[in-house]
Amino acid sequence: MISTQQFRKGAKIEHDGKPYVMVDFQHVNPGKGSAFCRTKLKNLETGQVLEVTYKSGDMVPVPDLEFKEMQYLYNDGDNYFFMDTKTYDQTQLTEKEVADQKFYIIENSMVRVTYFQGRAVALEVDNFVELEVTETQPNIKGDTSGGGGKPATMSTGLTITVPFHINVGDKLKIDTRSDKYVEKVK
Repeated sequence: MISTQQFRKGAKIEHDGKPYVMVDFQHVNPGKGSAFCRTKLKNLETGQVLEVTYKSGDMVPVPDLEFKEMQYLYNDGDNYFFMDTKTYDQTQLTEKEVADQKFYIIENSMVRVTYFQGRAVALEVDNFVELEVTETQPNIKGDTSGGGGKPATMSTGLTITVPFHINVGDKLKIDTRSDKYVEKVK
């Protein structure tokens, strides 16, 4: 059990017997009445998003989740396949279960697969990944005082804004939590 004071983005809690991940939360202390915590929860099994309010100090159950380090093998369009490198067991997740994490996995990379009651339900990737630029505009000389950037498409299909000096073929470090460019990898 965790208290509402321990809420944070990414926390996994149980609501009505189902596993959820906390997408957003806000502690509210109104002028009248008792404090409460407004949360936005995403169901790990279905992807459904709920808004739930808890009284301040409430204790919330933690789901019985299991995490396994697995190697990403391939996708067939609808499903993503992963292998446990210790037992060579394979599992699959649907595109809905993988969600936006699909932009951060490349073949043979290691990821954490989340299991609930023996069934794979979600995927976690590292906070930072290195991806290669496959498409961007050529370097534009001129006004860079605005500190803007240009769009770039990565090898996984992710499109982000990068500085003007980035070219096709460059490897970039990307923050998976914010979809932001961090640095060029040498």
